[in-house]
Amino acid sequence: MSLQDKYNDFRQTHPVFVYESYQYDVQPDGLHIVFSFRIGDHIEFHPTAFFPRRPFLSFDQPRAVMDVLVFNIGMAELVSYWKSYCPPRVEVRCGALTEGQVQFWKKLYYHGLGEFFYVNGIQASQEEFMQIVSLGESSSVRESLPPLSRQNYLVPIGGGKDSVVTLELLQQALPQGMRPIPLIMNPRGATVGCAAAAGYATDEVLEIRRTIHPALLEANAAGCLNGHTPFSAMLAFYTLLASQLSGVANIALSNENSANESTVAGSSVNHQYSKSLDFENDFRRYVAEYLSGDYNYFSFLRPLSELQIAMLFSREPKYFDVFRSCNAGSKQDVWCGRCAKCLFAYIILSPFIAPERLEAIFGKNMLDDAEMQPFFDQLTGHAATKPFECVGTVQEVHSALSMTLQRWYPEQRPCLLADYRPVPPATPLHTLFPDHNLSPREEALLREAVQ
Repeated sequence: MSLQDKYNDFRQTHPVFVYESYQYDVQPDGLHIVFSFRIGDHIEFHPTAFFPRRPFLSFDQPRAVMDVLVFNIGMAELVSYWKSYCPPRVEVRCGALTEGQVQFWKKLYYHGLGEFFYVNGIQASQEEFMQIVSLGESSSVRESLPPLSRQNYLVPIGGGKDSVVTLELLQQALPQGMRPIPLIMNPRGATVGCAAAAGYATDEVLEIRRTIHPALLEANAAGCLNGHTPFSAMLAFYTLLASQLSGVANIALSNENSANESTVAGSSVNHQYSKSLDFENDFRRYVAEYLSGDYNYFSFLRPLSELQIAMLFSREPKYFDVFRSCNAGSKQDVWCGRCAKCLFAYIILSPFIAPERLEAIFGKNMLDDAEMQPFFDQLTGHAATKPFECVGTVQEVHSALSMTLQRWYPEQRPCLLADYRPVPPATPLHTLFPDHNLSPREEALLREAVQ
């Protein structure tokens, strides 16, 4: 049976997905949240989230505010569970949605699942893949919202080079004695290590501990549909609650300009859709219209290319031995050295960090590993698709390789570059991309940094 046939069969045998409820409770150790989803009468999912107490968090919030923010987090969480059987009807029983909200969620789910549909060979249209019906009562957050401060920043830390650059640059924008607040979801070696290298103690970091309900893992093992979901969109809704609890309005993401490029050439399939400017703008409109205009979610690095971010990161050697961008090695806190993400990170840093130091970081010269050739072909545009990873554009890869050859390998080349024909860099390192949501002051800070 093809996965398309399985998709069609599942939609007949599991016709309704229900967002039943959300619950939250402040306990001595922090804020606990539980969501309840079900498919039919026999399949239930109860994912949880936990915000540990911190000195800078206030859990004494108006109930209307908490209801709306937690409800919307549940809307972002549900798609990970919906995809297991792809029911054609989604009933939201714990809240009400306007038609505008329904259209926002349908667009997010559809494009956020673009890779899921593509990899599984499933044909589905945005109009027909899902019907969202809300059956609960509406609530409003506006009249209950306490004012938030625009002075400081929340900075989600992913453990890679990008969020480190954001953290370091925004530190320069703040008054003496004030520092951005790092936000880490499900702490692991690299995220904790980067925060520590930046000088933060554990109780100075805002943590979110999110769990996947075991029933989803059991369904995956039993042969339900599985694949990529829009993690960054889910994180976006969690950051709104983090903003509310901390009283900090500015949420500074670290998504670069290249996140806008599709993964499959000539299509809208983008592994990084929920990191794209299209999603960022949709999200900002949704928040301003249906929640509050006080929240300021934006990507601080949007005007930059991956190459520019790598240049800025190379000036921060204290992070060289703790940052990680490898998904395959994340649980072990290592660079696996065998995936496209490792190769891309190596390439994009290679113009700015000496080969010997890069080899010490990654454990080998990845440009001299012939087994990386298939990934090299994907990254340089000589394959049907880019890797389904958060990697830069084909042009950025060519620019990095050209600069690397000129600086480090004028004569003898590593094996992946033996027959490589350099392509001149297309974008000057001192130029910013114009489309973004930064303030003039924030843009000036970036412009000064890349000069």
